[in-house]
Amino acid sequence: MTQSCSGINALTGERVTLTFDSQITLSEPALGGGAGGPYLAPGFLDLQVNGYAGVDYCSPHAPAEEIARSVRAQFATGTARLFPTVITGSVEHMAGAIANLTKARASLGVEGRAMEGLHIEGPHISPEDGPRGAHPQFAVRPPDTGEFDRWWDLSEGGIKLVTVSPEWPGAPGYTEHVAERGVVVSIGHTKATREQILDVVQAGATMSTHLGNGAHAMLPRHPNYLWEQLAEDRLTASFIVDGIHLPPSFLTVALRAKGLERSVLITDAVMPAGCQPGRYRLGEVDVELHGGNRVTLAGGDRLAGSALRMDEGVNNLMRLAGLSLAEAVTLATRNPARAGRVSSRLKGLEKGERADIVEFDYDGRERRIRVTRLWVGGELAFTAG
Repeated sequence: MTQSCSGINALTGERVTLTFDSQITLSEPALGGGAGGPYLAPGFLDLQVNGYAGVDYCSPHAPAEEIARSVRAQFATGTARLFPTVITGSVEHMAGAIANLTKARASLGVEGRAMEGLHIEGPHISPEDGPRGAHPQFAVRPPDTGEFDRWWDLSEGGIKLVTVSPEWPGAPGYTEHVAERGVVVSIGHTKATREQILDVVQAGATMSTHLGNGAHAMLPRHPNYLWEQLAEDRLTASFIVDGIHLPPSFLTVALRAKGLERSVLITDAVMPAGCQPGRYRLGEVDVELHGGNRVTLAGGDRLAGSALRMDEGVNNLMRLAGLSLAEAVTLATRNPARAGRVSSRLKGLEKGERADIVEFDYDGRERRIRVTRLWVGGELAFTAG
């Protein structure tokens, strides 16, 4: 069914009218309407979501209808596409989670289509406290191409991104094997040296996962693995911009170092996101949501993912890092599409692009957006009450 909407293109500042079915069929200047009105942007794309609204994507037993509910909750934040993320766990637990998400994705309607592909974060990460983050140490293991091939079969080719630490001796060969499938390889949860980082970049790694987190509390002044990734122009970096994981000073400097064209907003949300404070389960570990949306390992203060919403991430990029609306929206739309190799989402609100469209109001004084409608592949998926 052909539909249309009009508003200010958040990426260009121009007033446009979009005509679309599953794709945008026409994008043309809009006439009239005055200076106000809603803003339009490509639907937000989150490359790292471990769970949401009380649903754990790392669980092999999460019901499909609950996964659908959690995705619908994310529609309200402007997120049209996401990479459900499975973190480090036992061989059986991770395989079960991958199979479960793949089955749910195939059985659901618009919610399944929003599950663009899977992100496997671990288990081939650093076993050391600090860079390991909240991932369970007992399940950390060396890179194994055979295990990746089993994931690939279980996901029916649906894996889009894998996070690995370059510190393992087999990391370059593993990276090359994974990249040959067209899967994005991202460096994360690592204590790797410069040489180890360069080796996996040469083998095909193109990203850094939530740079600035999953790291030691204390690092040498130089060299260290944060500087090395910031300095490497072949790596795009994702950032958790919740005001908790990164201080504004590091965020500002990191965005300058990577350049906005190589920077991506992610939430790294976990199952307590959107819920009341309390204890929850993430994979095979217990976590706690505190007031102020801070998520830690239960009984401690080590961060364990976030409770961030994508719309709030856009707001935080403007308020904490001083980005313009167009720049902040780019980090939530075109940049993750490019970094995650999501086709038909690379050009913005142009003819031929997938009709993932978010409509929102923008308060320039408060530097805040409020999502009012979202279309996913041309289907109206959310309308604000």
